[in-house]
Amino acid sequence: MRKGNGKTDVNLDLEHELPPAEGGEESASTSSLAKPAEVGVAGETEKLKAERDALLDRLARLQAEFDNARKRAVREQQEFREFAAADVIKTFLPTLDSFEHALKAGGDSSEFRNGVELIYRQFQDALQKIGVQPIVALGQPFDPRVHEAIEMVDTTEVPDHHVMDELQRGYKFKERLLRPAMVRVARNSHG
Repeated sequence: MRKGNGKTDVNLDLEHELPPAEGGEESASTSSLAKPAEVGVAGETEKLKAERDALLDRLARLQAEFDNARKRAVREQQEFREFAAADVIKTFLPTLDSFEHALKAGGDSSEFRNGVELIYRQFQDALQKIGVQPIVALGQPFDPRVHEAIEMVDTTEVPDHHVMDELQRGYKFKERLLRPAMVRVARNSHG
């Protein structure tokens, strides 16, 4: 046997191992030895081909399983989003009902105002239930992480670099900024 390239090759060099037969004819022992060796190599080749085919089949199955798992994860993620969105929408349905009642009531303007204030409170409660919090801005020191300065106003009525007016309320969802508060910031003139 001879080893080469990490594979085992069977090499029968019969001329060197056995003396030549008389008359130049191949002996019966030489021909019988060559055939099992050829069969052994062919059998080894078939065995390796079968192993390769089995590994390729296994690889194809694993790729299919991975692809199915990925598709299942995407589908489950989408279902979770839809479930979460449905839960949020349910939180706002009572507020929508109150708007409908307020629009149907056509009476006294004070009743209408009370109805709108009720709706506003319901809306604030619904936002709070899902984790949305307003950003406190008025009278606070200007914080560029949660406030967006629209204008700097020269004044001594409010401390320097403090929010003197809130034009649009900002909101956070848990710790994530949804939108900054749009504010006017005081600037004390030093002159």
